[in-house]
Amino acid sequence: MSLGAESALLAAVTLAFTCEAAAGFGATIITLTLAAHLMPVDAILASFVPVNAALSALLVWRGRAAVDLGVLRRHVAAVMLPGMLAGMALAGLGGERALRATFALFVVALAAVELARLRPGVASAPAALPAPARVAALLGAGVIHGLFASGGPLLVYVVGRELPDKARFRATLSAVWLGLNTVLIARGVASGAMNGATFARSALLLGPLAIGFAVGQRVHDRLDPVRFRVGVFGLLLLAGLALLARSV
Repeated sequence: MSLGAESALLAAVTLAFTCEAAAGFGATIITLTLAAHLMPVDAILASFVPVNAALSALLVWRGRAAVDLGVLRRHVAAVMLPGMLAGMALAGLGGERALRATFALFVVALAAVELARLRPGVASAPAALPAPARVAALLGAGVIHGLFASGGPLLVYVVGRELPDKARFRATLSAVWLGLNTVLIARGVASGAMNGATFARSALLLGPLAIGFAVGQRVHDRLDPVRFRVGVFGLLLLAGLALLARSV
């Protein structure tokens, strides 16, 4: 990878970690959407997921008293985890171009849905999802996480209606990512997809991790969460459209 591409990757990861430290989600989907222009998706994940798990561990430790164990039991253990195992089984069936196009469509669709939901007067009083829609969304989140380590938006779509407090929301989501990404890391090590070379690249991302955690924490404390999410999903929509155009 050229020096310019390496710098672009580090900048994308710093932005991603800042967003996740502030809001509790978004690091993987932002990194993949922006960095998939620079290197293959599987190579990004092999280096990124261990560092993202470290960020999740920091956020869980910081907000450990705010983690909602009921949400973890009802949503993650019961529904999302089986979906993730199915996604992991499907991960090797498509080529890189097909995976990238599928991911781009996923990003565009979810960004558009979230931006519509964040309109003034809508995000302030979100309605609870009916049980069938909630289960479908959580299964979809698991499958996407198994494929791309980025099922966040679908889970956010569900949990955001149950945990309006931003501290509980961030701490609980971070606990989810820590658990699911630990499974992905174990699978990556066992399959050889994560090895000494990928962990060496992961070490290069520790600087962006430190910056993103520090800046994101300040944003979390000060910025209105609705405005912040509008900015995140607006960026994802533009980046997803650009990635989709590159993939077709």
